[in-house]
Amino acid sequence: MTPANGHAAAHELRGVVEATRYVKGTIRTVQQPLVNLSDAPRGERASQLLFGEAFRVIDERDGFAFGQSLRDGYCGYVLGGALTRQDAATHWVAAPATHLYPKPRLKAPPEVAIFFGSHVRVTSDMGDFQKISTGHFVPTGHLQKLRARFADPVGVADMFLGTPYLWGGSSRWGIDCSGLVQQALIACGHDCPRDSDQQRGLGRELHPEEPLQRGDLVFWDGHVGFMSDAEMLLHANAFHMAVAYEPLSEARARIAASGGAGQGSGEIAARRRIEPTR
Repeated sequence: MTPANGHAAAHELRGVVEATRYVKGTIRTVQQPLVNLSDAPRGERASQLLFGEAFRVIDERDGFAFGQSLRDGYCGYVLGGALTRQDAATHWVAAPATHLYPKPRLKAPPEVAIFFGSHVRVTSDMGDFQKISTGHFVPTGHLQKLRARFADPVGVADMFLGTPYLWGGSSRWGIDCSGLVQQALIACGHDCPRDSDQQRGLGRELHPEEPLQRGDLVFWDGHVGFMSDAEMLLHANAFHMAVAYEPLSEARARIAASGGAGQGSGEIAARRRIEPTR
């Protein structure tokens, strides 16, 4: 969460961290369907950025850009070629995925797909299709205006049902437990950090006697999921290698007995309730 890598640091960190230089940074936009945000150049994936998302570039060298995602403040390295000049979005993709068509026709062969949460700038309303700034066409029903939000995070998470589990993933192509929670909460107007340990600060802790309800978050060390009702957990996990529903009692017993990367460990560590936005 600290935009500094030793070579350069954000200007607001002058006097806080040591760096060769301090910069304001340049805001750029992701121009690929997905790009990995890694902990080092050619390092391990920590998160992903989606098409149209903004990234504050602090340092560039050897084909990589170091900086900070404007979605959640997460810092890391992305391929420099995945970024382009800043483009002000007008809409976001509110379907699990959508195709970019070369023409506003259903039978036109789509060239590529982008994913839920991606940002686009609409330039023309073609009725059933919206033309975006890349020159492609997106089905109108797959887009929402930039400020539009859903009301039910669990309903959003359910759209990802069956999505393959992917450590650091943030899309229908592949997603992890905290990525699923983040995408669902942001789509419903809640600010949400990237990692499950950070997400344990959201909402309020439930009293031991309070029953769980739809939308509550259940945490283990290294894992998080949504309750779809008082008994059923919806989570991206490495046991199923997918986004899946699972009785909380079964998940609790399994994780306590074995656990592991991608599915948490130990007993339930926290139960949090996030109040609806107004």
